[in-house]
Amino acid sequence: MLKHNKIPAGFTLIEIMIVVLIIASLAAIVVPRLSGRSDQAKVSIAEADINSNIALAMKLYQLDNGIFPTTEQGLAALTAKPSTAPVPVNWKEPYLEKKPLDPWGNPYQYKCPGAHNSLTYDLYSLGKDGLEGTADDIKNWE
Repeated sequence: MLKHNKIPAGFTLIEIMIVVLIIASLAAIVVPRLSGRSDQAKVSIAEADINSNIALAMKLYQLDNGIFPTTEQGLAALTAKPSTAPVPVNWKEPYLEKKPLDPWGNPYQYKCPGAHNSLTYDLYSLGKDGLEGTADDIKNWE
């Protein structure tokens, strides 16, 4: 039987450092491209909520009851039957499963009749800064 007098194979410190440098270089290329994507994703989620998800729930509510919830009843009217006037007679179901919050954890703003959509409602998010009337607001008009 032949015996090999080889030194056990392993990585040298220089090889490990080269691999770490390659990984760091790749991260330096990828990370800047991904930064800011989180904010863009949150804006897209808010737009989808305002223009699709909550809008559909509002249309179903209006179809069942003939009117949209009042400003006082707010979006809570989509999760539980309102007890304030006008009490909806044909409220059939929770139109939304949970209280609608924007991606930044704040409640969506709702006014009916709207100042911008006088025949329907205004629905908007205050955006990342949480302040009304700033450039990052996401709204169902314009």
